[in-house]
Amino acid sequence: MAQVFQQRLSGYILDVAPHISRRSLAIVPERLKMSLISQILNLVLAEQIKSGDLLFLRDKSVGICVDDIDLQFQVSGNDKLQALPMSKPNVIFSANVPELLLVAAGKEDPDTLFFQRKLRIEGDTELGLEVKNILLSIELDALPMPVRLTVCKLASMLQALIQGSETK
Repeated sequence: MAQVFQQRLSGYILDVAPHISRRSLAIVPERLKMSLISQILNLVLAEQIKSGDLLFLRDKSVGICVDDIDLQFQVSGNDKLQALPMSKPNVIFSANVPELLLVAAGKEDPDTLFFQRKLRIEGDTELGLEVKNILLSIELDALPMPVRLTVCKLASMLQALIQGSETK
């Protein structure tokens, strides 16, 4: 009985969380969302920016669609990354929050998600591969402690919810 309750509760949380997030994000002004995303990306990718690993983005942009929370933006720049509302990026990555979080925490491989059709890449595939390789080069240990702890805790909680919602 407790196992059935745990499965139902975990499934409910996984179903409801994106709806709550989508509604919450809808009331945040676009300019504020883009500013926050820019700051986060520049913090997370500081090492890659400093070493010039993002120069391939010069005059190009990467679109990100987080489908389950209805968040879309594109990123461009090389000395500093800037998130902008989606227009016409060269390549678009689309996935749901759980998959993106697990990739960020290093608990899931983007290639596996791509072949499972949980991560979609459209447009300039060569640019998409370069972006994927940059993302894989991010060392969680190099991130500031609060960012690292948040990503790891959220990914662990997500894995527990997913395991709890699956039939044993």
